[in-house]
Amino acid sequence: MNPARRSFLKTTGALGALALAGRARPAAAESNTPTAAPPRGLPANWRTLRKLDAHNHVFGLAHRPNADWAEVERLVAAAGKLGIDKLYCSRPVTAGVMANIELVRESNDAVLAAMKRYPQRIGGYCFVQPGNGAAALDEIDRCVDAGMVGVKLYNQFKYSDPAVFPIAEKCIARRIVFLGHSAYLTDPRTLALQPKTSNALDFGALSRRYPELMLVLGHINGGGDWEWAIRALRDFPNVYLDTSGSVLEDDAIGRCVRELGHRRVLFATDSTMEGCVGKVLAADLSPEQREDIFWRNYQRLLDRRTA
Repeated sequence: MNPARRSFLKTTGALGALALAGRARPAAAESNTPTAAPPRGLPANWRTLRKLDAHNHVFGLAHRPNADWAEVERLVAAAGKLGIDKLYCSRPVTAGVMANIELVRESNDAVLAAMKRYPQRIGGYCFVQPGNGAAALDEIDRCVDAGMVGVKLYNQFKYSDPAVFPIAEKCIARRIVFLGHSAYLTDPRTLALQPKTSNALDFGALSRRYPELMLVLGHINGGGDWEWAIRALRDFPNVYLDTSGSVLEDDAIGRCVRELGHRRVLFATDSTMEGCVGKVLAADLSPEQREDIFWRNYQRLLDRRTA
């Protein structure tokens, strides 16, 4: 592997500035401070560029009485510092746990509570466990009727498994986004722990069966060989990818755009908020391409609900 191409983002000024942004003064104080010149490598209007985070999470159980809202408040504050208009969040039951419908509902109730508390800042995905059958489909209806915009699946089933097909069909019927956890795993120990994690080919199989499905591969930089995943998606033009993931390697966004076209790329952070804003800013994009990735592409999917 070429170490130069696998190096961290070259635009270190952009990432450094975003790291400082997360620790900046409160907005009220900033409004009275003269605007300084942006650090080298950052567009002058980077903070005010509209951004929709297509993949984030609400942690904790904020819906419970006397709950601690600190984590959600930090999430909202970070979005404000980085100019992220809205965060589309889920609270999945992870590690492949075959969660029962009661646990699934509790997770979704936490997201609904956050949406109610911060309606301008937090949107929601409904997490479901396909093994719950008809109850999972009813849960999607409950959550979408309450304002959620899509479904989030984790790794309880591969997305090529027939157990997932009714979930996809429900998403098509409700005109909502299907966001899936992804990884390309090669380490035997990790595979043993997550045997049903889906890779790009599983997304492709689901998309081939349901070409009308608004299918999003989560965190292209969040699990294994992202270059392989991008190449694999060339064969499946109806699959979008999101830019999230904690791997901040050089030219990841540029490769996505060159291989797939910028209209299939959605800005997202999956909680790596500063780094994921930074890697879109650091990519070699036109202003129009950057804005499409930051918000327009995802907004087009959301708009299909009322088409």
